[in-house]
Order: sequence, then C-alpha cells, then structure tokens
Amino acid sequence: MTKELLRYFRHKQKDHASETLFDTQCPFCSVQCAMQFVEERVVGRNCYKVIPKDNSTSNGRLCIKGLHAHQHALHTERLQFPLLKRNGRFVRVSWEEALSFIQINFKNIQKEFGNDAIGVYGGGSLTNEEAYLLGKFARVALKTKYIDYNGRYCMSAAAAAMNATFGLDRGLTNKLSEIPHARCIILAGTNVAECQPTIMPYFHQAKKNGTFFIVIDPRETATCGLADLHIKIKPGTDVAFVNGMLKVIFAEGYVDEQFVKERTEGYDELKKHIEQIQLDEMAEMTGIAPEVIQFAARQYATAPTGMIFTARGVEQQTNGYMTVRNFLNLALVTGKIGKIGCGYGAITGQGNGQGGREHGQKADQLPGYRSIENPEHRKYIASVWGVPEEELPRKGVSAYEMIQKIDEGEIKGLFVMGSNPVVSSPNARFVKRALKKLQCLVVVDLFLSETAELADLVLPTSSYLEDEGTMTNLEGRVTWRPASRKRPGEVKHDWEILCEIARVLGKGDYFRFSSAEEIFHELRVASRGGLADYYGITYERLRNERVYWPCPSPDHPGTARLFEQSFAHPDGKARLAVVDNEYQKKQTTEQYPIYVTTGRVLSHYLSGTQTRRSPALASRQIEAFMEIHPNTAKKYKIENNALVKLETKRGYAIVRSKYSYKIREDTVFVPFHWSGFQNINQITDDELDPYCKMPGFKRCAARIIPVVDLERN
Repeated sequence: MTKELLRYFRHKQKDHASETLFDTQCPFCSVQCAMQFVEERVVGRNCYKVIPKDNSTSNGRLCIKGLHAHQHALHTERLQFPLLKRNGRFVRVSWEEALSFIQINFKNIQKEFGNDAIGVYGGGSLTNEEAYLLGKFARVALKTKYIDYNGRYCMSAAAAAMNATFGLDRGLTNKLSEIPHARCIILAGTNVAECQPTIMPYFHQAKKNGTFFIVIDPRETATCGLADLHIKIKPGTDVAFVNGMLKVIFAEGYVDEQFVKERTEGYDELKKHIEQIQLDEMAEMTGIAPEVIQFAARQYATAPTGMIFTARGVEQQTNGYMTVRNFLNLALVTGKIGKIGCGYGAITGQGNGQGGREHGQKADQLPGYRSIENPEHRKYIASVWGVPEEELPRKGVSAYEMIQKIDEGEIKGLFVMGSNPVVSSPNARFVKRALKKLQCLVVVDLFLSETAELADLVLPTSSYLEDEGTMTNLEGRVTWRPASRKRPGEVKHDWEILCEIARVLGKGDYFRFSSAEEIFHELRVASRGGLADYYGITYERLRNERVYWPCPSPDHPGTARLFEQSFAHPDGKARLAVVDNEYQKKQTTEQYPIYVTTGRVLSHYLSGTQTRRSPALASRQIEAFMEIHPNTAKKYKIENNALVKLETKRGYAIVRSKYSYKIREDTVFVPFHWSGFQNINQITDDELDPYCKMPGFKRCAARIIPVVDLERN
C-alpha cells in the first residue's frame, strides 16, 4: 500500500472516529467500584472499554468482573420489549397490553383470594430507590404482606445476629481503611480474593504491617494466601470452634473485664456456659486439634487490635445466626469493637445487599430499618406515605417460605424484580415446580432468565449503564451511580415500571415520581429517625462524596465507625449470647457419605444470568465443577476431569470433577453460577435457620456417582 493511501485511510478513520465517555459504577459486588464507560465508533464499528475511576472505597481498582460488566448490558439477548406468553410461546406486546394484563390478573386474584394472594420477590442488586419503592408498592399498591428478597439468602444470618447483639445491623462496623491497623484478623467463611478482590490491598497492607491472619474455611481458597493459620474446619462446626476459642480466652484470663462490665449484658451466663465446655470435645467436633484452637485463641485475644469478618461460608448454615453471634461474643469479650482497627464485618455479596434490606424489601421491615410490627414505626411510615396506619399489612414470611406458600396454594400470583429464584434458591427443582402452579407470574429482568422462562409476562428493564440511583456498599457508605446511556428498544427503569403498574391498579397518586432523585427525597424522609437514617444524605452530597449512614442531618459528616461510645440497644449495651454446641442435624450417612459445600468463582456472579452473557467472563469458566480431594476421588472411583452425578433425596446435578489437595477429604465444593443439570442448588438443603430463615446452602450430605457408571447401566 502506498504512503498516500495510508495517509488517506488514517485521515478517514480519524474523521469517522467518535468517543462517548460517562461515569458509572460496577453493578456486581458490594464494594461498588467506580468506573468510566467508553464507547467509541471507529470506521463504522462500535468499540467499548472501561476505565477504573478513583473512589474512596477501592481507590481506582477494578476486578475482572467490573472490567467486563458492560458486555452483558450490550448483549444481543437483552430484552427490549414486553413479552406475553400465548399458547406456550412468548410474543411481543405493547406496554399498554402488558399493564392491562397485570391489572386484570392481579385484581382478579385479589378479588377472589384476598390481597395476600399476590407475592413480591425482590433483589439485592436493585438501587436504594427501587428497593424502597418495591416495598412501598407491595404494601400500598398491592396491600400484600408477602414481600421478601434474595438478600434473605445472603445477609440474613449476619443481619439478625448484629441486630440482636448490637441493636443495629450494618455490613462493617468500621471503615475498610482501618483493616491495616488490625493486628489480628479472622476471615471466617469468606473468600475475599475472589468475591471482593478490589479490597484485597487493605489486607495485603495489613500483612505488610505484621497482622496475623486466621482463615477458617474447609477449602484452601485464594484468600488463604494471607493465612498465617488456616483452619480447615469440618463444614457446619464453626460454633464449636469459636466455643473452643472462648474456652481458652476465659480459662487463660484474656477477657477484657472492664469492657464487658461497662458495655455488655449476659456475661455471667456466657461464662457459666463456657466453663462447661471441654476443649477436646470441640476438637473432635471440628476436626481441629486442641492445640490449634488454643493457638488461634491466644493470637486473637492478645493482639492489641483485631477484626473479624464473616461471609456466606458460616452464614448460609441452618445455625448461621447463632454462629455469627458466637463470633460477636469473641469480639465483645476481648473488647475489640468500637475502636480503630477493632470491629466486625459481614462481607456482603450482592451490590446493594445492604441498602436493599434497609428500606422495606424484607418481610418484617419498613424504611430506615423500622419494624413493620412496631406501632410507632408503622404510624410514622403511614404518615410519610399518606395512608391509614391500619391499612399497612403486617409482616409476611421469608423468601423460601414464600415459595412454600405458592406450593401450598396460598399465594396465587407473584411479581419478581431483579432475581432468579429458580437458580438461586435451595431445592431448586421444588422451586421450579412451585412456580409452575401460579395463576400469574410476572418477571422484570434484563434477560429471559430461568425464572423468566416460566413467566406469563416478562417486562424489560434497564441496565446499570442506563439506570441512575444510589447503592449502599459493604461499609455502609451510600454511593451515587450516574447512568447516561440510552435505553434500548422500549426498556423502562424498574422504578418507572412500579409507578405505571401502581397507576393501573388505581394507586398512581402514591407513585408520582419522575426521577430517581425524587424517590430518594422521599426515602430520606421515610428513613429519618430510624436506625438506618439517610435524611442528611442528598444527591448533591453524593455527587462529590460517599457518605456513611447513619447521617441524620445535611451537616452531619456520616458515621464511619459504629459503637464508639454505646451500642444501639436502648440501654446502650451489647448482648452476649450463650451458643450451644448443637451440631447441625443433617449428617453424612452410608447412603449419602460426602459433604457438599457451595460458593463463587472469580469470573462469575450469583446465578450467572449476567456473567454467563459476558463473553470475556464466561470463557474463563465455561462450566461448573466439583472440587474433590484425590484420595476421596480414588475411594469413589472418580477420574479427574470426568462427569459426575451429585445426588441427594432432593435431586441431582451433573458437573465435572477437578482434583484438588486444597479441600478436606470429607467435603466437595461446587460453584452455584450455572443452571440446568449443572445447577447445584437442585441438591442443596432447604432446611431453614429458625431465627433468620437462612437456608443451609453450605452443607448437605450427598453421594457421588461417576457418569460413566450411569451410562453402563
């Protein structure tokens, strides 16, 4: 090619190149990293990329998911029009037809069976504004008590434990920036390196500062690279391990007597309980030697500062609530709370798992962390919403219990927004069968998810690139997510959809909003005076800073560190709890001899609806797998990289084996991001924690059958 032609093509390319850049925020995990989305048009072709943007939480870092999050938002499978199922097939309809369908079906169901015959199922990735509006929609537009959300499967054990212990639930009691000041850190059932990788530098800095790390996990995960002591615990025995640590702390005089006396209740009962504990019994229960339990206890108790972090590994158990309470006992008896480098954190999984439960998506909560059963709380919210207090429904049931109500025929219609319960729920085959019994299922989603495929009507919603709003990250910082990209087709925002449905149901006067900011103004007022007080937070402030709640007035700086002077109970004291060593009921048997635990991988998120549609992420992990110790594999004649069937009485899943010396020999691990026969939640246990109704995802007994054996038979 001649130099003249080269110059010509370069000139034409320059002429035809254009760039659009706007600020946004990652839609995935609870860190909520800031970014800039860049759209370029070069010689008639669109090119996209993401640039990390500095912020006060992740300091300009992005993980692999954030760097490629835009791919699902731009995917050709994005829903762009309402779809109505006719004769078993989806057909495109207008919004008018879609709204008329909802109006007729919801009204007919409620006329025949009562208001509570309609349920609402939300999601932890909705913005604060949309989570708030969904709660109001359920209670004002539908007047139903049945509303809950998928965050029940995420944070409910830790949230209930913090509320009971401290009187207040927030993801972290301290700032992330205090992590390097902790001289001992316990990471229990959390794989930060893969689930929240952009906050790992805080832990790396702590490591450089000489922090002693105790990592509690039946697997050797990427996070275990931090560990000075890895506790490869038997799944479900964390309570016993902590009781063993408390035994050492009490016996060897490491209790902070002054702190316990001045700032806690229940010490004498706890002390009496711990005196009866036998360390050898705790060792036998957990599979951890007594001297290792002693060593862990001494390291944490004698450190001048310390922090404890838990996540789903200990929380998604049928005793998850009591397990977290015991970890909180550990922090309280050593006085490691309310000071720099001293505190507790429940590492939230979903992008807005924190904010999503603060303002009304949970069955028992009203905005601002108010209780739907408290007369004063009900009266206040009713006044904000302009409805009679007696018309507000009472509390409903948890997310999985709603599915049970559907199966029993009590709930006849369901409205799902921002969730995929067919993949994310335990005993998933039962969930799918139950949803098929509904008279009317309406799903709002970006894609035709596994749940949406069962729907009578699917409504297209906007992505994070198009939908402005606020989120609350794992620290309790409220962040503003700008969104400037044009919506495709006839897509509407979640909040617009709720307002339009309310209008056709005759409740439009309560939902006259024209922007996310208008909704946030009402949310601020609704939260005012509550535990989660957002009143002092405005969009104007959030455009320049991320603000911690509680923030009761516009001139308040926000509360970065909780419980410095007192706890949130009326008397200002925290509550210690007696936690029994009751082993989880479900044990391995001759028929089901192996423990199955579940979790995430770096390149995927939740049910995989979004990340499996991001080519750069899907290609990194194209299928589910079963991590198994080679000795265990030999025992059950499992070849490496072979297809295997994992089976319980609830169902089965087929995945590919993967040898690993990093997992206990009595346990296998399977990630939960896939659907169909790879969906591991088809076998997970649906027994619920009696306190918080968290299902026992992290531990079920199963058997393993090589697929080749099945084929031979």
